[in-house]
Amino acid sequence: MARNAVVIGAGIGGLSAALALLQQGWRVSVFDKAARLEEAGAGIVLAANAMKALGKLGISRQVEACGAKVGTAEIRTWDGRLITALPAVKQAELYGTYSYLIHRAKLQSILLQAVREQAQVFTGKQCTDYREDAGRVSAVFADGTQEEAEVLIGADGIHSVIRERLFGPEPLRYSGYMALRGICHYEDARFTPEAGGGFEALGPGKRFGFSSLGQGRIFWFAAINAPEGSLPAPSERKAAALACFRGWYSPVVRAIEATEEASILAHDIADRRPLSRWSTGRVTLLGDAAHPMLPNLGQGGAQAMEDALVLARAPAGAGCTRGSGAVRKGTESKNGPHRSDVEVDGAGRAAQEPAGHPASQLCAVPYARRPVYPAVRSDCRL
Repeated sequence: MARNAVVIGAGIGGLSAALALLQQGWRVSVFDKAARLEEAGAGIVLAANAMKALGKLGISRQVEACGAKVGTAEIRTWDGRLITALPAVKQAELYGTYSYLIHRAKLQSILLQAVREQAQVFTGKQCTDYREDAGRVSAVFADGTQEEAEVLIGADGIHSVIRERLFGPEPLRYSGYMALRGICHYEDARFTPEAGGGFEALGPGKRFGFSSLGQGRIFWFAAINAPEGSLPAPSERKAAALACFRGWYSPVVRAIEATEEASILAHDIADRRPLSRWSTGRVTLLGDAAHPMLPNLGQGGAQAMEDALVLARAPAGAGCTRGSGAVRKGTESKNGPHRSDVEVDGAGRAAQEPAGHPASQLCAVPYARRPVYPAVRSDCRL
């Protein structure tokens, strides 16, 4: 009889875990608190490690068809002077794939379709607790129902209920900056859809990213040093962005101008203190629930996909060993151990759980080292 798992959260990490476990012959049920899994969010870059993970999940071709290849990656000053151009072609040759940019909701949709072909995904199911005995674990939902399984995977994001239940409440760590994000229709001869990619412009206390999503669409983000809790109201976000980046490189200003105000997202950017372990008994964490990262190079999503693959292989015998300064993750035996290039923050210990529990085989993926931002004040007035 197939072993069964319950996944809490139908985001990128939860759906990747479900798909990876299904590939290993598990029965999987996925539960999400949202009433509907509808399109939301902005763009996400999928670097080589993410594309390799998606390949192993069997959906990289769909992602490539729906995303935009990153052929240009420039770093510029606030007024547009080129600092450096990253060797995107050489990187693709070295790692066997280009990076791709895709709308986050489209990536979730591709994952969701692949999972629903083999398993059920339930919406409107708020997990509030779990109960565990010697042989099983049950997810408890706000509507009074329960779902029993051999393993419970908390992939419920940075505000994870499962994490709090496992390790207790703790505050978020504010990064010192907020982010505005948007998608617009905008064309610029300097950054054609055929070339793909774009640039990041840097200025005192703020930076702006500009990347092609294909089909004439641009995804942009603005990172602005600001006190926590100073987000502009929805009706003021466009004006705030234009005020912050007045006089900057023209594509920066034009992209903001071309964006519908109602579609601009605003968030305080935060992470959490790294945990020394992610699992207890038959319950484990994955993705942002385990190791929320600042949104750099798409590694929050990428590391969640890597988590999913490691977790799915673990019950088949893949283990992990401690390395010096980094955690070594078990992969397919024909490839040998894979050492992530993401640096460990803190002890970086693998999960240590009772032998024989499926969740005990999960080994910790390294944490992205939390960057320290200088206390540079932005000249914006939000």
